[in-house]
Amino acid sequence: MALQARDALWASGHDESVEVNQRALIDKVLARYSGEFTVFRELLQNSDDAQSKSVEIRFETKQHIEARSSSSLQTDIDSAGRSLPDLKTTNVHQWTFKNNGIVFRNEDWSRLKKIAEGNPDEEKIGAFGVGFYSLFSVTEEPFVTSGGQWMGFYWKDKKDQLFARRGNLPDTDGPPDGWTSFEMLLREPAPIPVAFDFTRFLASSITFMSYLSEISVYFDDKRLVKLSKTSSLPKQLKMPQGIQTSSKLKVMNITNLKSTPLHIKAEVLAVVHSSGTEKPPPPSATKSVKPPSSGGFFSSLFAGFPGVNTPQRSSTPAVPQPQTPPVNPLSVIENSVLLSIFTADVDVRLERKITAELHRSTKKNPPSKLKYELIYTGKDQYDASKKEDEQQSFITGSIFQGLRADLEGTGSARVFIGHATGQTTGIGGHMSSRFIPTVERESIDLMDRNVAIWNRELLFVGGVLARAAYELELRDVQMSWDGALSPSSSDLKPELRSWLIDKSIHALRFFTFHQSTPSAEVSSLLESAFFTSSGNNFTLLSTVGVRNISEIRLPDPSFSFLKQLPVVPEEVMTEARPMVTALQHRQLIKPITFDDVLKELRSRPLDEADLIACMEWWVKINGDGNHTRYTSIRTQLLDAAVLTMSPGTLEEKIIPLNTIRTFLNPRNQQLAGIPPNAPLPEHMLPFSISKKFSPDALLTSFGFRELTLVEWLQHLCSSSAISAKPEFDLNLSAPWAEQVLGVLARAWPTLADESKGQIVSILGKKTCIPTTNGLKVPAETYFANANIFHDLPVVTLPSGASIKSSMERVLTSLGVRKHVDLQIIFTRMIKTNEWTIPDLIKYLVSVQSTLSADEWQRLKLTAAFSPEVKDADNPTKRFRASELYEPLDVFRHLGLPVIDWGNQYKWRSTSVEAKFLFELGLRRYPPLRTLVNLCASSSPDIRSSAFQYLIDNVDTKYKDYQPADYKNDKFIPALKDGKPYLGSLDEVYANSEWVAFGFPVLAPTAKQFASKLHIRDNPPSSLLVELLRKTAPKDVLEATKWFEILAGHLADLNSPQLNQLSQMPIVPIPQAKGGIKHLQPVQCYFGRASQDNFHSKLFTFIDFGALANNFLSACGAKKEPNVDEIAQMLLADPFKFYDAAGGPNNFLNELRNIAVNRRGLTSTTLARLKKSPVLLGSQRKLLKNEKVAQGNDYDDEEWELQYDLKRPDQIIVADDANALQLFGNSLFCAPQEDILEDFYVYLGSRRLSSIVKEDHKTSVEVPRSKTAQAMRDLILERLPLFLHEYTHAKTKVSFNWLNGDGNFVVKTFGKLTVTKSLFYGDLRLTKSQDASAVAKRFGYGPIQLWLAENVQQDMYEVATSLNRLFFESPKANDALLFMTILSTDLRSLKRRGYNVDRILREQRVKRQAAEDAEKARAQALAQAQAPTPPLMSKPPQPSIPGMFPPTETPPQTLPNPAATSTSLRNPIPVPEKEFHDDKVVSKVRPQSIINQMQQFKNRFTGKHGTDVPDHDGPSFPTTTSLPLPLGNSPQRPNSHRNPTQGATPISNIHANIDMAVRACRPESGSLLRNREHMQQVKETLDEGYCDISGRAGDLKQIGQMGEVSVYLSEEVPQIDTFMATKRNSMARFIYIMKDLGEIYKLPLTSMHIFYDLGGGLIAFNRNGSIFLNLRYFEAWHDADVAAGNTSAAYISWFFTLAHEIAHNLVQPHNSEHEFYFSAICEKHIMDLQRKLHNDRKDL
Repeated sequence: MALQARDALWASGHDESVEVNQRALIDKVLARYSGEFTVFRELLQNSDDAQSKSVEIRFETKQHIEARSSSSLQTDIDSAGRSLPDLKTTNVHQWTFKNNGIVFRNEDWSRLKKIAEGNPDEEKIGAFGVGFYSLFSVTEEPFVTSGGQWMGFYWKDKKDQLFARRGNLPDTDGPPDGWTSFEMLLREPAPIPVAFDFTRFLASSITFMSYLSEISVYFDDKRLVKLSKTSSLPKQLKMPQGIQTSSKLKVMNITNLKSTPLHIKAEVLAVVHSSGTEKPPPPSATKSVKPPSSGGFFSSLFAGFPGVNTPQRSSTPAVPQPQTPPVNPLSVIENSVLLSIFTADVDVRLERKITAELHRSTKKNPPSKLKYELIYTGKDQYDASKKEDEQQSFITGSIFQGLRADLEGTGSARVFIGHATGQTTGIGGHMSSRFIPTVERESIDLMDRNVAIWNRELLFVGGVLARAAYELELRDVQMSWDGALSPSSSDLKPELRSWLIDKSIHALRFFTFHQSTPSAEVSSLLESAFFTSSGNNFTLLSTVGVRNISEIRLPDPSFSFLKQLPVVPEEVMTEARPMVTALQHRQLIKPITFDDVLKELRSRPLDEADLIACMEWWVKINGDGNHTRYTSIRTQLLDAAVLTMSPGTLEEKIIPLNTIRTFLNPRNQQLAGIPPNAPLPEHMLPFSISKKFSPDALLTSFGFRELTLVEWLQHLCSSSAISAKPEFDLNLSAPWAEQVLGVLARAWPTLADESKGQIVSILGKKTCIPTTNGLKVPAETYFANANIFHDLPVVTLPSGASIKSSMERVLTSLGVRKHVDLQIIFTRMIKTNEWTIPDLIKYLVSVQSTLSADEWQRLKLTAAFSPEVKDADNPTKRFRASELYEPLDVFRHLGLPVIDWGNQYKWRSTSVEAKFLFELGLRRYPPLRTLVNLCASSSPDIRSSAFQYLIDNVDTKYKDYQPADYKNDKFIPALKDGKPYLGSLDEVYANSEWVAFGFPVLAPTAKQFASKLHIRDNPPSSLLVELLRKTAPKDVLEATKWFEILAGHLADLNSPQLNQLSQMPIVPIPQAKGGIKHLQPVQCYFGRASQDNFHSKLFTFIDFGALANNFLSACGAKKEPNVDEIAQMLLADPFKFYDAAGGPNNFLNELRNIAVNRRGLTSTTLARLKKSPVLLGSQRKLLKNEKVAQGNDYDDEEWELQYDLKRPDQIIVADDANALQLFGNSLFCAPQEDILEDFYVYLGSRRLSSIVKEDHKTSVEVPRSKTAQAMRDLILERLPLFLHEYTHAKTKVSFNWLNGDGNFVVKTFGKLTVTKSLFYGDLRLTKSQDASAVAKRFGYGPIQLWLAENVQQDMYEVATSLNRLFFESPKANDALLFMTILSTDLRSLKRRGYNVDRILREQRVKRQAAEDAEKARAQALAQAQAPTPPLMSKPPQPSIPGMFPPTETPPQTLPNPAATSTSLRNPIPVPEKEFHDDKVVSKVRPQSIINQMQQFKNRFTGKHGTDVPDHDGPSFPTTTSLPLPLGNSPQRPNSHRNPTQGATPISNIHANIDMAVRACRPESGSLLRNREHMQQVKETLDEGYCDISGRAGDLKQIGQMGEVSVYLSEEVPQIDTFMATKRNSMARFIYIMKDLGEIYKLPLTSMHIFYDLGGGLIAFNRNGSIFLNLRYFEAWHDADVAAGNTSAAYISWFFTLAHEIAHNLVQPHNSEHEFYFSAICEKHIMDLQRKLHNDRKDL
């Protein structure tokens, strides 16, 4: 139907009311109130909302009502004396409910008759406005009285419309003052509710009531029940550390925690107990659930180790109930219960939208503060309640049974909203808070979206409160446990330990979460908050006390040797199994691990029994062929275990298990003969332990091997064994030596040759052979048949036993001789002097073929030869052959000892005798050391002969001559100071010019041999430097000579040495008054500049001739002083510097020079300039002889300037002309030049505007001022013209912002007064003056311009005041320009060249564009929030980086959000597709590396590519990789290209690249701060701009694989299984990353893996840490890499890493970043090519 037609029809119609069937409406509402005691539940809640202290509930029979209405009192008395009728069958006609709360007000009476209009008070529970109408479920006409008024309800004409009538009570009627009564005449008479059940309901209801403390129930006039509640003083509690106090969405925050003891007393007639339902039998024990496997014992090392099995508990049969004895029904039975109420005070902060929605649902605003309460029944209270319940004589049990902790999970613990609801909590106690229920108040509303947010947040608070209560209970257990421990004992008394364990079990069972009803989500949300509010922390009782759950392990009988490891007590495992299972499901508690074993083994030594148990455990897990699996970690076990033998005794011994290598096998025949008391090696496992295990178990499980005979002998011969037991010393005890030889004799036939050789090596040099001359070395002993001299040591056993064949074989192998040693014969012959040396040598030559190698060695060492020249003191002294020389005359002349060959035989060097002596060591020429010593002899003849012998033979016999070995020997003939001198190689030089420096030079006769002896021509440069340091030239003449010589040897001086010389006072400067002063070369200058006359007063100028000046120039002397030297001269004496300058003009010229070239100043000089009085300041002084005009007319004043040198902080920069006029005569100001002002500020001078505070006083504001509106319009009209001309600084606010509503306000006042105050040092000055305009801004609020009505507006003041708010540092010229634009009409401005039309038009276009963009963003946001219809086809998979999308794909773009990190985002190109058998296969065309590189660059620079919009990108920014603040960014030298400069050296580019790679670091590293050290590369300066975006802080580290950390986005589910699920793909990714890291020399720890579910983020650089997206690797390359094709992966991620490394140098995606990206790729591209070539070759 057309809209016009519908409107016409509407206009022709008439209105009709909508009718409501009120009876049907109330019936439908009541139909939802299905709970028991609904009427009383609502009335009790209303009473508590009315702050009632007491409530009376009366059930009245018809007879009692009639009697009460009559005037006869005797009836009441008679009825009071009657017994009670049967409560189960006697009908009552009326219920009356009374409370003594606040009486009804008019608004209460009005709201009472309105359906669905709840109590608007947010502090009250009532919400929906239908609670009162629950009374209609039992009565037709409820009657209410309160405060002297009444209201009755009735159905008019007995139909469907409900009416109410209201009136005043007569003075004689109604309840007592202050009571409100609800009378309900029952629709049909009926018995009262089950009395005992009703009483139990009241006992539960009164618990959480805020005000209600007493409830009485009457049957007629008999009081059946009285309940009284009293609370003790609350105890403030501190929230346990580490528990989260805010709810999940930060809506609610716990601000306080307290515990309140609550006592409820009940006085109940016995008849009430007899009228209730029977109490249920005790529930059976919960069947334990098998926990999930939480990983194996070696979960940190291997997977699949079997878990821990815990026995299950069987059900407990019900106990039969005893029969109830008869009781007087009118007797009063008193009961009481003591509870603990944990209360959390909660602050609430809701968004306005949710608050409005909740108000719509509940008809009231949600409270800003609320309480959350939890009933906790402690162990002692619970046991007392159970005991009282068991002692009850009634089958109904205790009326407080509903308040007792529900440890069995039967569902008796409810959620209270002032009163109990039908919703159970799932834990052992009731909870109460401001939940929003469903209308019928039976359950919590989790269906309505906004109400669900409130209730879920509140349930989170409940979980936190439950966790806090649990932690506090466990803290009490911990304090009791720790307090009972004594310093001498770590064990508790059994009864105390049992009580504390029971208390902990009670808490665990209380907070075990069972499924709640009717909504299981309630317990689920509570449980989630309970466990997640404290991270992975959880407090639990262990066998050693209360510990964090991370320290506790599940028990395992296999680890009986772990005495200190906290494990779950068996009682807890049995009685609190559901909670333990829940902890296992959450992986909070784990079985014992290998690390736990190592930790305890490292903390204490094990006794013998514990070590055996430990070893049995290890043997067990190594069984079934598993020993090879654990070989790699066996070393850790052996390193950790320490055995203590005989602890506490003198024989106590500590044995680290890693020192054990062997064990004694008693079945080994080779060791069978070892005596039982024989010493055994330290590396052998004690036999008392090894006998418990089989040799195979010790070998396979521990790597121990059997002790060998060789090892035993090695131990016997060790010093430790000998010192421990001297009676077992082979060198001293012949009987013991015989026993050892006997063991060897028995084992010798079975020993391998290698073992025999080792035994010979061990005993061959030991005095272990018993002989007739005592114990001897085997080589010195003989068998009996070789004793030809009858005094030789012959083998003789102490026992007298004969030497059998087996023993003889051992002795022969050890070296016992069967014939006499020839050396003995030689020695004895020589001692008799019967043979001459020639005779002896001839004999030895004849038998030399029979001499053994040992005999040859002994002969060489025997002093058997005499010299020709005998020692006068010892003429019989003999020498070894090596100590004598062959008998030649040359050696005799040198005084060397020659062998005594006698005159009988002529010496011939070629004879066999001479060759034999030469082989024995007879010298044929003296050693070089001996010859050098002879050259230094005091005898001139020997010295001359020796030097000539050295010269003649140095090239033949002394080829090993090394000058360094003799550099300190004085044996070189030289001249020093014109005299002969014997010098060393280290001090004599061949070049004679060094005589001028006092060095010895080679004698003229020996100059020809300088090269043979390697004598240096010149002294080393270090020696020359040291000489100049100690001895400077004494005058100019000597200095000229020295410097000319040194100038010829500049090449020998390195840079550090020249630097040293530059700092030495070696330049002699004649003084005007006589004498010489030595200066450093750096303090001297050669040339003359234009300021010679001035600089000559400050600096020293020299001239030693061209050659000498070359040397001084190399040492640092300069042509003229540089800026740092001028600054240092200024710092040395500023006032002398000023005097030398001759006045302020020259002084300021020098300051300008320093300012312009301040980059040449060192940091030390700059620091000194900032603290020294080196700056020239001027102060204005008014001429005293001039008359100053009145009225502050500055035009008539004359000033003079006074100058002084001040520190930078004592001088101000006059950037405020007005303030300068006011305070200038009290301040020293900087010269008003931009260069000098910037320099003064750089050194620390403050700007005048920063120290002047401006206060404004105004008169009354002029409302609706046309002047203000006109000024605002004028400014907004002309401001674009001014901003267009203002280009040298950025404005604080944009014109568009200023033009917005409320951002620029102009006000007019009657008068404006400006008070300027100067606070500077000790100055406190204040000046006031009238103003025509003042601009102000408070914080980030609007800019306000105040105008004065009493004076004409000064546009200069307007411009000046606004410029201070527009710009950081406004200039005076800026104000003049702005003033001109404001005060000149547009036509004049146009004539002056201002493009008025164009500029204003551009501004309008920009504003329109901004408005259109805002509308477009709003539309895009609305479309994004709208549900997206499903597509028929699947989205394309991401392809290889750099590929172009198909040409038929239209480009799409979306605006990127502003962000602040460097990241690499994927444009998600669509790959080409082939269709084979209905399968879509991504097809990648092969490309060269160069093409890949170019396409990769295009993708990030936005050139030639097509971007696909990123719909799943991250919604948050990260920090930048180079967070350099704008104010402190380093000055970049020459940031504009100079076309005349040459190309940047490639070394500079490579240095920057290396620095970028080194800047990469692990995520925990600090920020990159070294960009200022980059070498400037001018090719990078053509900068562009590209938006960059990335991730922020939603990546959480979940683990580590090798050296690579793995991070996961928050939206990824199943975090716990991610590492296992992605293990293979991550391993392949890390394989690629590792190889690329080697190419870039990038540590693997600097690269990280992250994973998200969507978006175009491939990689990003966060503070130098590189993150790579596993999702893109899996999509692009994982399948290829798994198949062995790695080329594409290497190429793609090679460029990805280059891109991110370049961000360590350049933050934005501009041309500079592109330059470095290309440079990095080019530097490493060949390494990549080699890698790809090698991979192809391997394939």
